[in-house]
Amino acid sequence: MRAMVLERASRALVEQRIPVPEPGPNELLLKVRCTGVCRTDLHILDGELPSPRLPLVMGHQIVGTVVSQGGLVEGFAEGQRVGVPWLGWACGDCRLCRMGRENLCERAEFTGYQRNGGYAEYAVVSPQFALPLPGSYADLQAAPLLCAGLIGYRALAMAGDAQRIGLYGFGSAAHLIAQVARYQGREVYAFTRPGNEAQLIFARSMGVDWAGPSDMPPPVTLDAALVFAPNGNLVPRALAAVVPGGSVICAGIHMSEIPAFPYELLWGERTLRSVANLTRRDGVEFMELVPRVPVHSEVTAYALHELPRALEDLRASRLSGAAVVRL
Repeated sequence: MRAMVLERASRALVEQRIPVPEPGPNELLLKVRCTGVCRTDLHILDGELPSPRLPLVMGHQIVGTVVSQGGLVEGFAEGQRVGVPWLGWACGDCRLCRMGRENLCERAEFTGYQRNGGYAEYAVVSPQFALPLPGSYADLQAAPLLCAGLIGYRALAMAGDAQRIGLYGFGSAAHLIAQVARYQGREVYAFTRPGNEAQLIFARSMGVDWAGPSDMPPPVTLDAALVFAPNGNLVPRALAAVVPGGSVICAGIHMSEIPAFPYELLWGERTLRSVANLTRRDGVEFMELVPRVPVHSEVTAYALHELPRALEDLRASRLSGAAVVRL
């Protein structure tokens, strides 16, 4: 099969022909239809996430159809369409897993990081994290829901009943979750990269209540802020923008160093917390919610061999919405 492989020695992405993987007793083999491109892929490529399994097929927003399954798998049919997120496997036995917090499992494995992912024609996945997809969504539009959408959904849930929500970094995740927040009757304030006029225009087109550069304060105090951009400098700014009792939720898997800030920014029972991955329950709930909103995924499609260009477009913020590699 064709695959884009992150090589061990060169740490370069190279298109190769590699064997089609065989599913184990408790695994599914999927024919990949498309895979969403995520900023986490850049963190892996740049060595900012320390433990990839190399050589590696990245990609963790997989839309695929079931080709075959191991003998212990039940509940799936050949040709069934499923989606695969970042969390690719959890032990199911530890205390956190038994509490329904498998996103914090110490033995967890991640798609496109410790397990080969979806920048290939086929992928082997765990049935535990092969999620049902809403039938009203085409493949390309479904792919960003599987990480950008899910992480945004979990971050928004952590904001509780906050009415005024700030979104720092208006890319793939923010453009999806802004729609959910508006559907829930919340006010949405979008913060974009300074000087990026295209991002401002895009944010406004998504129906937010206000959009401005991230080095500006919002026109009102916020009840909560969700930080999607991997820029630690945004955390003190977000804390300064929320009311006493408000919360700042860091929604990225990697962030640059957060600078020291005065205690008064945290004082007043403000909360600073992070989002780690997702649970299967998050996935099922979100996939049931998105058709009701309905959430619209703004997508730019790339061919498999164009993955390096897609990643550089993402790095340079040249995209409106999400990038998706079409197999």
